[in-house]
Amino acid sequence: MTVVGPFGVSVRDPALDAEVQAGLSAVEAGLVEATKSDVDFITETAQHLVRAGGKRFRPLVLLLAAQFGDAHGPRVVPAGVVVELTHLATLYHDDIMDEAQVRRGVPSANARWDNSVAVLTGDFLFARASTIVAELGTDAVRVQSEAFGRLVTGQIQETAGPRPGEDPVVHHLDVVAGKTGSLIAVAGRMGAMMAGAPAEAVEVLGRYGELIGIAFQLADDVLDIASDRAESGKTPGTDLREGVATLPVLRLRELAARSGAAEDVGLVELLAGDLSDDARLADALTGLRAHPALELARQDALAFAERARESLAPLPDGAAKEALGELCDAVADRTS
Repeated sequence: MTVVGPFGVSVRDPALDAEVQAGLSAVEAGLVEATKSDVDFITETAQHLVRAGGKRFRPLVLLLAAQFGDAHGPRVVPAGVVVELTHLATLYHDDIMDEAQVRRGVPSANARWDNSVAVLTGDFLFARASTIVAELGTDAVRVQSEAFGRLVTGQIQETAGPRPGEDPVVHHLDVVAGKTGSLIAVAGRMGAMMAGAPAEAVEVLGRYGELIGIAFQLADDVLDIASDRAESGKTPGTDLREGVATLPVLRLRELAARSGAAEDVGLVELLAGDLSDDARLADALTGLRAHPALELARQDALAFAERARESLAPLPDGAAKEALGELCDAVADRTS
Protein backbone atom coordinates (compact mmCIF):
# COMPACT_ATOMS: atom_id res chain seq x y z
CA MET A 1 0.00 0.00 0.00
CA THR A 2 1.52 3.30 -1.09
CA VAL A 3 0.70 6.73 0.22
CA VAL A 4 -0.09 9.08 -2.67
CA GLY A 5 0.95 12.68 -2.24
CA PRO A 6 1.20 14.76 0.94
CA PHE A 7 -2.41 14.05 1.92
CA GLY A 8 -1.71 10.48 3.01
CA VAL A 9 -4.21 9.02 0.54
CA SER A 10 -3.71 5.28 0.55
CA VAL A 11 -4.39 3.28 -2.60
CA ARG A 12 -5.03 -0.11 -1.08
CA ASP A 13 -5.31 -2.12 -4.27
CA PRO A 14 -1.76 -2.98 -5.50
CA ALA A 15 -2.71 -2.85 -9.19
CA LEU A 16 -4.40 0.54 -8.85
CA ASP A 17 -1.53 1.78 -6.71
CA ALA A 18 0.95 0.89 -9.47
CA GLU A 19 -1.19 2.53 -12.16
CA VAL A 20 -1.62 5.76 -10.21
CA GLN A 21 2.08 5.99 -9.41
CA ALA A 22 3.00 5.36 -13.04
CA GLY A 23 0.43 7.91 -14.18
CA LEU A 24 1.70 10.61 -11.83
CA SER A 25 5.27 9.95 -12.98
CA ALA A 26 4.16 10.25 -16.62
CA VAL A 27 2.34 13.51 -15.88
CA GLU A 28 5.45 14.85 -14.15
CA ALA A 29 7.57 14.02 -17.18
CA GLY A 30 4.94 15.64 -19.40
CA LEU A 31 5.06 18.83 -17.34
CA VAL A 32 8.82 19.06 -17.70
CA GLU A 33 8.58 18.50 -21.46
CA ALA A 34 5.72 20.98 -21.91
CA THR A 35 7.61 23.74 -20.10
CA LYS A 36 10.68 23.55 -22.29
CA SER A 37 11.41 26.38 -24.71
CA ASP A 38 14.07 27.19 -27.27
CA VAL A 39 14.76 30.21 -25.08
CA ASP A 40 16.65 29.06 -21.99
CA PHE A 41 15.32 31.88 -19.81
CA ILE A 42 11.71 30.89 -20.60
CA THR A 43 12.48 27.28 -19.72
CA GLU A 44 13.92 28.46 -16.40
CA THR A 45 10.92 30.60 -15.49
CA ALA A 46 8.33 28.10 -16.78
CA GLN A 47 9.88 25.22 -14.84
CA HIS A 48 10.32 27.29 -11.68
CA LEU A 49 7.16 26.01 -10.00
CA VAL A 50 7.23 22.60 -11.71
CA ARG A 51 10.60 21.91 -10.10
CA ALA A 52 9.32 23.20 -6.75
CA GLY A 53 6.93 20.27 -6.63
CA GLY A 54 3.38 20.45 -5.37
CA LYS A 55 0.46 18.30 -4.37
CA ARG A 56 -0.49 17.30 -7.94
CA PHE A 57 -4.01 17.08 -6.57
CA ARG A 58 -5.66 17.66 -9.95
CA PRO A 59 -3.73 14.96 -11.85
CA LEU A 60 -4.44 12.56 -8.99
CA VAL A 61 -8.19 13.17 -9.27
CA LEU A 62 -7.96 12.84 -13.06
CA LEU A 63 -6.08 9.54 -12.94
CA LEU A 64 -8.54 8.05 -10.47
CA ALA A 65 -11.48 9.26 -12.59
CA ALA A 66 -9.92 7.55 -15.61
CA GLN A 67 -10.27 4.22 -13.82
CA PHE A 68 -13.96 4.22 -14.72
CA GLY A 69 -13.00 3.77 -18.36
CA ASP A 70 -9.80 2.77 -20.13
CA ALA A 71 -7.21 4.24 -17.76
CA HIS A 72 -4.46 3.38 -20.24
CA GLY A 73 -6.04 5.43 -23.04
CA PRO A 74 -3.48 7.60 -24.85
CA ARG A 75 -5.27 10.85 -23.97
CA VAL A 76 -5.37 10.36 -20.20
CA VAL A 77 -1.85 11.48 -19.26
CA PRO A 78 -1.86 14.50 -21.62
CA ALA A 79 -5.14 15.57 -20.00
CA GLY A 80 -3.42 15.38 -16.62
CA VAL A 81 -0.65 17.61 -17.96
CA VAL A 82 -3.25 20.10 -19.24
CA VAL A 83 -5.04 20.52 -15.92
CA GLU A 84 -1.81 20.89 -13.96
CA LEU A 85 -0.30 23.33 -16.47
CA THR A 86 -3.45 25.43 -16.25
CA HIS A 87 -3.27 25.37 -12.47
CA LEU A 88 0.41 26.36 -12.50
CA ALA A 89 -0.33 29.24 -14.86
CA THR A 90 -2.95 30.61 -12.46
CA LEU A 91 -0.41 30.49 -9.61
CA TYR A 92 1.96 32.79 -11.49
CA HIS A 93 -0.88 35.27 -12.00
CA ASP A 94 -2.26 34.88 -8.46
CA ASP A 95 1.13 35.65 -6.92
CA ILE A 96 1.26 38.92 -8.86
CA MET A 97 -2.20 39.94 -7.68
CA ASP A 98 -1.43 38.93 -4.09
CA GLU A 99 2.11 40.34 -4.17
CA ALA A 100 3.20 36.99 -2.76
CA GLN A 101 6.87 36.46 -1.97
CA VAL A 102 6.89 32.67 -1.51
CA ARG A 103 5.21 29.81 -3.34
CA ARG A 104 5.78 26.13 -2.54
CA GLY A 105 8.68 26.97 -0.31
CA VAL A 106 10.62 28.90 -2.96
CA PRO A 107 10.57 32.57 -3.98
CA SER A 108 7.56 33.31 -6.18
CA ALA A 109 8.33 34.13 -9.82
CA ASN A 110 7.39 37.77 -9.33
CA ALA A 111 9.72 38.00 -6.33
CA ARG A 112 12.60 36.21 -8.04
CA TRP A 113 12.25 38.14 -11.29
CA ASP A 114 9.44 40.70 -11.62
CA ASN A 115 5.74 41.00 -12.37
CA SER A 116 6.22 41.21 -16.11
CA VAL A 117 8.20 37.97 -16.25
CA ALA A 118 5.67 36.24 -14.00
CA VAL A 119 2.59 37.26 -15.99
CA LEU A 120 4.20 36.36 -19.30
CA THR A 121 5.33 33.00 -17.94
CA GLY A 122 1.78 32.31 -16.86
CA ASP A 123 0.61 33.18 -20.36
CA PHE A 124 3.25 30.83 -21.81
CA LEU A 125 1.91 27.97 -19.67
CA PHE A 126 -1.67 28.72 -20.75
CA ALA A 127 -0.50 28.60 -24.37
CA ARG A 128 1.20 25.25 -23.85
CA ALA A 129 -1.90 23.84 -22.15
CA SER A 130 -4.03 25.07 -25.06
CA THR A 131 -1.78 23.35 -27.59
CA ILE A 132 -2.05 20.03 -25.77
CA VAL A 133 -5.79 20.23 -25.18
CA ALA A 134 -6.38 21.01 -28.85
CA GLU A 135 -4.94 17.58 -29.63
CA LEU A 136 -7.44 15.91 -27.28
CA GLY A 137 -10.50 16.88 -29.33
CA THR A 138 -13.23 19.48 -29.42
CA ASP A 139 -15.03 18.14 -26.34
CA ALA A 140 -11.86 18.54 -24.29
CA VAL A 141 -11.38 22.08 -25.64
CA ARG A 142 -14.96 22.96 -24.69
CA VAL A 143 -14.63 21.58 -21.15
CA GLN A 144 -11.33 23.38 -20.63
CA SER A 145 -12.51 26.71 -22.04
CA GLU A 146 -15.74 26.71 -20.02
CA ALA A 147 -13.80 26.00 -16.85
CA PHE A 148 -11.28 28.71 -17.66
CA GLY A 149 -14.14 31.17 -18.04
CA ARG A 150 -15.46 30.16 -14.62
CA LEU A 151 -11.99 30.40 -13.11
CA VAL A 152 -11.48 33.95 -14.35
CA THR A 153 -15.01 34.90 -13.30
CA GLY A 154 -14.24 33.65 -9.79
CA GLN A 155 -11.09 35.73 -9.68
CA ILE A 156 -12.96 38.84 -10.82
CA GLN A 157 -15.70 38.20 -8.26
CA GLU A 158 -13.07 37.96 -5.54
CA THR A 159 -11.46 41.20 -6.67
CA ALA A 160 -14.78 43.04 -6.90
CA GLY A 161 -16.13 41.72 -3.60
CA PRO A 162 -19.76 40.98 -2.74
CA ARG A 163 -22.50 43.14 -4.23
CA PRO A 164 -24.58 45.33 -1.90
CA GLY A 165 -26.93 43.07 0.03
CA GLU A 166 -25.16 39.87 -1.03
CA ASP A 167 -24.29 37.39 1.72
CA PRO A 168 -20.47 37.50 2.01
CA VAL A 169 -20.27 33.78 2.81
CA VAL A 170 -22.35 32.87 -0.25
CA HIS A 171 -20.15 35.18 -2.32
CA HIS A 172 -17.00 33.50 -0.97
CA LEU A 173 -18.33 30.03 -1.80
CA ASP A 174 -19.14 31.21 -5.34
CA VAL A 175 -15.59 32.53 -5.67
CA VAL A 176 -14.13 29.25 -4.40
CA ALA A 177 -16.31 27.22 -6.76
CA GLY A 178 -15.01 29.27 -9.68
CA LYS A 179 -11.36 29.73 -8.74
CA THR A 180 -10.70 26.24 -7.37
CA GLY A 181 -13.69 23.96 -7.87
CA SER A 182 -13.99 24.53 -11.62
CA LEU A 183 -10.54 23.21 -12.53
CA ILE A 184 -10.75 20.19 -10.21
CA ALA A 185 -14.15 19.50 -11.78
CA VAL A 186 -12.31 19.47 -15.12
CA ALA A 187 -9.89 16.91 -13.69
CA GLY A 188 -12.75 14.58 -12.78
CA ARG A 189 -14.68 15.15 -15.98
CA MET A 190 -11.67 15.07 -18.31
CA GLY A 191 -10.19 11.96 -16.73
CA ALA A 192 -13.41 10.08 -17.31
CA MET A 193 -13.93 11.52 -20.80
CA MET A 194 -10.42 10.76 -22.04
CA ALA A 195 -10.78 7.20 -20.74
CA GLY A 196 -14.07 6.72 -22.60
CA ALA A 197 -16.12 6.26 -19.42
CA PRO A 198 -19.94 6.25 -19.65
CA ALA A 199 -21.61 9.67 -19.80
CA GLU A 200 -23.18 9.20 -16.35
CA ALA A 201 -19.74 8.58 -14.83
CA VAL A 202 -18.36 11.70 -16.56
CA GLU A 203 -21.09 13.82 -14.96
CA VAL A 204 -20.70 12.24 -11.53
CA LEU A 205 -16.93 12.68 -11.53
CA GLY A 206 -17.21 16.27 -12.70
CA ARG A 207 -19.58 17.01 -9.84
CA TYR A 208 -17.34 15.17 -7.39
CA GLY A 209 -14.35 17.20 -8.58
CA GLU A 210 -16.12 20.49 -7.96
CA LEU A 211 -17.23 19.51 -4.46
CA ILE A 212 -13.87 18.10 -3.40
CA GLY A 213 -12.25 21.20 -4.88
CA ILE A 214 -14.39 23.49 -2.74
CA ALA A 215 -13.64 21.35 0.32
CA PHE A 216 -9.93 21.50 -0.55
CA GLN A 217 -9.91 25.30 -0.67
CA LEU A 218 -12.01 25.71 2.47
CA ALA A 219 -9.55 23.40 4.24
CA ASP A 220 -6.79 25.76 3.05
CA ASP A 221 -8.77 28.67 4.53
CA VAL A 222 -8.74 26.87 7.87
CA LEU A 223 -5.09 25.85 7.56
CA ASP A 224 -4.03 29.44 6.98
CA ILE A 225 -5.24 30.14 10.49
CA ALA A 226 -4.91 26.87 12.37
CA SER A 227 -1.60 25.45 11.21
CA ASP A 228 1.78 26.20 12.71
CA ARG A 229 3.38 24.73 9.61
CA ALA A 230 3.32 25.93 6.02
CA GLU A 231 1.31 22.90 4.91
CA SER A 232 -0.26 24.77 2.00
CA GLY A 233 3.12 26.02 0.76
CA LYS A 234 2.49 29.42 2.34
CA THR A 235 3.40 30.88 5.72
CA PRO A 236 0.42 30.56 8.11
CA GLY A 237 -1.48 33.83 8.32
CA THR A 238 -0.59 34.81 4.76
CA ASP A 239 -4.21 35.45 3.82
CA LEU A 240 -4.73 37.52 6.96
CA ARG A 241 -1.64 39.61 6.29
CA GLU A 242 -2.82 40.26 2.74
CA GLY A 243 -6.29 41.26 3.90
CA VAL A 244 -8.01 38.31 2.21
CA ALA A 245 -11.36 37.63 3.88
CA THR A 246 -11.40 33.83 3.92
CA LEU A 247 -14.12 31.74 5.49
CA PRO A 248 -12.96 31.89 9.16
CA VAL A 249 -12.88 35.70 8.94
CA LEU A 250 -16.32 35.82 7.32
CA ARG A 251 -17.75 33.51 9.97
CA LEU A 252 -16.21 35.73 12.66
CA ARG A 253 -17.86 38.81 11.15
CA GLU A 254 -21.21 36.99 11.16
CA LEU A 255 -20.87 36.04 14.81
CA ALA A 256 -19.69 39.51 15.81
CA ALA A 257 -22.61 41.17 14.03
CA ARG A 258 -25.00 38.78 15.76
CA SER A 259 -23.53 38.92 19.25
CA GLY A 260 -22.14 42.46 19.44
CA ALA A 261 -19.70 41.12 22.04
CA ALA A 262 -16.79 43.44 22.69
CA GLU A 263 -14.27 40.61 22.28
CA ASP A 264 -15.70 39.63 18.89
CA VAL A 265 -15.90 43.22 17.65
CA GLY A 266 -12.36 43.88 18.85
CA LEU A 267 -11.04 40.88 16.91
CA VAL A 268 -12.88 42.03 13.78
CA GLU A 269 -11.28 45.47 14.15
CA LEU A 270 -7.85 43.91 14.65
CA LEU A 271 -8.26 41.87 11.45
CA ALA A 272 -9.37 44.96 9.54
CA GLY A 273 -6.22 46.82 10.53
CA ASP A 274 -2.64 46.65 9.29
CA LEU A 275 -1.32 43.13 9.87
CA SER A 276 2.05 43.70 8.25
CA ASP A 277 3.44 43.92 11.77
CA ASP A 278 4.40 40.42 12.98
CA ALA A 279 3.17 41.03 16.52
CA ARG A 280 -0.28 42.19 15.36
CA LEU A 281 -0.50 39.23 12.99
CA ALA A 282 0.40 36.86 15.83
CA ASP A 283 -2.34 38.41 17.98
CA ALA A 284 -4.85 37.98 15.14
CA LEU A 285 -3.91 34.33 14.68
CA THR A 286 -4.14 33.66 18.41
CA GLY A 287 -7.58 35.28 18.57
CA LEU A 288 -8.96 33.40 15.60
CA ARG A 289 -7.56 30.05 16.70
CA ALA A 290 -9.45 30.37 19.97
CA HIS A 291 -12.66 31.65 18.38
CA PRO A 292 -15.72 29.50 17.48
CA ALA A 293 -15.61 31.00 13.97
CA LEU A 294 -12.68 28.74 13.11
CA GLU A 295 -14.65 25.65 14.08
CA LEU A 296 -17.61 26.84 12.00
CA ALA A 297 -15.33 27.19 8.98
CA ARG A 298 -13.88 23.75 9.67
CA GLN A 299 -17.39 22.28 9.71
CA ASP A 300 -18.12 23.96 6.37
CA ALA A 301 -15.07 22.25 4.85
CA LEU A 302 -16.11 18.91 6.32
CA ALA A 303 -19.62 19.32 4.94
CA PHE A 304 -18.34 19.81 1.39
CA ALA A 305 -16.00 16.83 1.73
CA GLU A 306 -18.96 14.72 2.82
CA ARG A 307 -21.07 15.97 -0.09
CA ALA A 308 -18.23 14.97 -2.42
CA ARG A 309 -18.21 11.47 -0.92
CA GLU A 310 -21.99 11.16 -1.27
CA SER A 311 -21.82 12.23 -4.91
CA LEU A 312 -19.83 9.07 -5.69
CA ALA A 313 -22.80 6.82 -4.87
CA PRO A 314 -23.86 6.16 -8.51
CA LEU A 315 -20.41 4.88 -9.47
CA PRO A 316 -19.64 1.14 -9.42
CA ASP A 317 -17.89 -0.09 -6.30
CA GLY A 318 -14.21 -0.83 -6.56
CA ALA A 319 -10.72 0.34 -5.68
CA ALA A 320 -11.00 3.63 -7.59
CA LYS A 321 -14.24 4.62 -5.88
CA GLU A 322 -12.71 3.71 -2.52
CA ALA A 323 -9.64 5.85 -3.25
CA LEU A 324 -11.80 8.84 -4.22
CA GLY A 325 -13.66 8.41 -0.93
CA GLU A 326 -10.38 8.33 0.97
CA LEU A 327 -9.42 11.54 -0.78
CA CYS A 328 -12.43 13.12 0.95
CA ASP A 329 -11.09 11.84 4.27
CA ALA A 330 -7.64 13.24 3.52
CA VAL A 331 -8.97 16.69 2.64
CA ALA A 332 -11.11 16.67 5.77
CA ASP A 333 -8.16 15.57 7.90
CA ARG A 334 -6.22 18.66 6.80
CA THR A 335 -8.62 20.79 8.83
CA SER A 336 -8.00 18.97 12.11
